[in-house]
Amino acid sequence: MPLDQEQVNRIFLPATYAEGVPYALLRELRETTPVRRVEEPAVGDWPAGPGYWAVLRHADVRHVLRTPATYSSHLGATQIRDPDTAAELAFARTMMLNQDPPDHSRLRRIVAAAFTPRAVRELTAGIEERAAAVVRAARPLLAEGSLDLVRLAADLPVWTLARIMGVPEEDRGLLAGWADRVIGYQDSDQSEAAPAPSGLSGLGRAALAVRPRAEDLVRPDGRPVNPRSRAALADMFAYAHGLARRPAAGSILARMVEGGLTEEEFETTFFLFAVAGNETLRNGVPGGLLSLLSHPEEYRRLRADPSRTPAVVEEMLRYWPPVIDFRRTVTQEAELGGQLLRRGDKVVVYHAAANRDPAVFPDPDRFHPDRDGNDHVSFGDGPHFCLGAQLARVQMRALVREVATALPELEVAGEPVRLVSNFQNGLKSLPVQAC
Repeated sequence: MPLDQEQVNRIFLPATYAEGVPYALLRELRETTPVRRVEEPAVGDWPAGPGYWAVLRHADVRHVLRTPATYSSHLGATQIRDPDTAAELAFARTMMLNQDPPDHSRLRRIVAAAFTPRAVRELTAGIEERAAAVVRAARPLLAEGSLDLVRLAADLPVWTLARIMGVPEEDRGLLAGWADRVIGYQDSDQSEAAPAPSGLSGLGRAALAVRPRAEDLVRPDGRPVNPRSRAALADMFAYAHGLARRPAAGSILARMVEGGLTEEEFETTFFLFAVAGNETLRNGVPGGLLSLLSHPEEYRRLRADPSRTPAVVEEMLRYWPPVIDFRRTVTQEAELGGQLLRRGDKVVVYHAAANRDPAVFPDPDRFHPDRDGNDHVSFGDGPHFCLGAQLARVQMRALVREVATALPELEVAGEPVRLVSNFQNGLKSLPVQAC
């Protein structure tokens, strides 16, 4: 029986993902209507949207991501939900993530030096040492009973970002809090912990003083303020401008200051690294480890042979894509997957569906690190291929290797708790214990 529209709309609803990515539904849609119209019903206080085209086949996802002249990141930005106002859209459009060539290329060149192979190699030893220290510090917790791998995984990406951005050690908690504010906005249980002012630098205390209050995050009409807006992140942007007055030599911030960015471009680029740069690891490491622990034979093979770590990490990225989907907007009439798309239509590519496409991945629902090639799209494709992909891989490999080899054999000790989000494929808790 064909799926009705209400069933199709489940791939939009954030609550669906509290139970896991709906792979069976995505598979049926990919096989029957690989480009499918999805409605955007109201969710809580968030109003209904105009709907979009979901793109589910691997080849079509790659085509959309590689064709910015037809599928724009700039017209409507890259979140499913439209910005609330013209001013919010204009601000969002200044972000590198939300631009098309050549403007996107200009911004990317300014910060790309921080992610060259040489720059990543220079960071690798420090990352590996930090990963070893984090796992070593977790051993007493495990000896006492259980350990939350979500909390364990949260340290390394924040530590790494602080290093490359020049954020002082005492302010690293601010980076984690800003990410929580943005990533968890669809999840009422995902709260941001405000750090104690006494533990922050003077710059951190100044930013905390302008942190939006709860009442600042509600519009006069009762609707919530967009969590990615200037109003919702006033403290983060205040911190960014303060840090820019004394950027660490060689940091991304120094390159941004020297690169002649506009005020808006500076703020949105800081956002991109402080928040978006944190998301892949915060989601990918716990989700990847859950995937591995759910396949004990592969877990034991890795423990016995840590040289398999790179292949295991690539399969983690395919099997548990840290980001579920990304949006584009059609610039001109086009045909895709048998559907006629018109200018202004939203198009949402589903990484989660593309990564399980049997046309590319035989036996796609199997966790299989020994695949002959792993052409996943978890880092995107085309001009927006993730600038920090190799840095993310270095961090994932370091942490996964340490968990597999420096801790006793683990097993899941309770029900993992998933993030409620139709964008971030995250976990809020993953308790484990020694077998």
